[in-house]
Amino acid sequence: MDTYLLPAAMRELPPPWHDLTYRRSQALEALAPTEERREQARHVLRACLPDRRQSVHDWDEELRDFYDDRDDHTLDEADAWLTRIMTTTSQVTRERVVQVVRTWADMGIPTVPEPPTEQWVDRVAAEWAASVRQALAYDAFSFIERATTAGLLNDAEAEDAALLAAAFVRVGVAVEAAVRVLVSLGRPRGEQALMELVRDDAVRDFRPYVRSRLLGLRRSVYEIRAREATRDEEPLLPEGLRDLPYSWQNDFGWGATAPDSHSLARARSALEACLAVERAPDDAQMRSDAPADCSAIAEVVRALMPYPRLVTRERMNEAWRECQSLGFDFQGMDAASFAKVWCTRIADRVTAAVFRWLADLPQGAGAAGDKEPAVLSATALWAAELAERCVRCGSAVEEAIWFLHRTDDVPGSRAALARLAFDPSLPVTTRNAAQEWAH
Repeated sequence: MDTYLLPAAMRELPPPWHDLTYRRSQALEALAPTEERREQARHVLRACLPDRRQSVHDWDEELRDFYDDRDDHTLDEADAWLTRIMTTTSQVTRERVVQVVRTWADMGIPTVPEPPTEQWVDRVAAEWAASVRQALAYDAFSFIERATTAGLLNDAEAEDAALLAAAFVRVGVAVEAAVRVLVSLGRPRGEQALMELVRDDAVRDFRPYVRSRLLGLRRSVYEIRAREATRDEEPLLPEGLRDLPYSWQNDFGWGATAPDSHSLARARSALEACLAVERAPDDAQMRSDAPADCSAIAEVVRALMPYPRLVTRERMNEAWRECQSLGFDFQGMDAASFAKVWCTRIADRVTAAVFRWLADLPQGAGAAGDKEPAVLSATALWAAELAERCVRCGSAVEEAIWFLHRTDDVPGSRAALARLAFDPSLPVTTRNAAQEWAH
């Protein structure tokens, strides 16, 4: 007697859901998402939802690379045999998998044992059944997403869809499609479900993806906060930084700012202010990096505080709480340490931007006229010392050394490079970078 690989609810799915060929997707695209069909899609999801985490069928990577290198479509042809022999969910049986495996052996697929063992057939059968669940769930979620985007779901439907989507993410089936449904549900229902998922250990494999989509929903909240005036909030950066009009969204770049006396004075003030920022200890920096995707944390901090004038104690506390709600584990780092780390990083980014701008200044006469000290070498009279100090404290090392190289026609810059190149107290990478440009 043959053994069914899918539960009865999946074997009895109505058309076009029972179809395992390409025709199912074509038929679904042509269907209007009526209330009855939306309920049918959710029924499909309930039928496909496994009770535990699933592994989804895929070919061994080395085997795939072997055939790809030969521009050979043998594996695609082998995969196609699954749906040739099992065209509907009711036909997904172990005996039919045995037929497929025998065909694979005849095709010369090198990973198929000859003769195929019972264990190997069982593995293929389990993975194929999981793949069927995945494909059906993907199509069902896509159908629901289409209806959600069109604003067709009522509250009860939306709640049911959110619960189903979260359940599929937790078992690792059709994760991207499920998350897309939650995103399409928006705030608050979809956002709340994503918030719960991103803190759930069951989804740790998919957490970065879930978090990235959640950040997309939260971004409007951050932008509204960023537009609010600081009022009585406590600033965390020195005045020389708070006066900068440049945005973190543009990496604090100075762009086409003219090198006149005002902008050069502002650059000097900004560098001095950056050096005055209390640097976070190395262990605090490491704690913030190890468990978390630093770029995602930076996205939160940057969105809440896109300009240096917005970097306040209150907003840093908000960013810290927000990152915790996004599932980041700071291993005991408190809000004050978090603020210190990110003030340091903001200062480093500003420092790098200033030195990039200074290094790009013209080496000839300034565009603003002879009365303006816009010559690149002229900036080295005061910037070389600041560049050396920045390198020694580990701030924007690459950009500061590049500036010293660009101004090495000035004795102060050459001397600074020489000191940095051979100072044994500095990291090897710093000394090597300086030695590359020192004469």
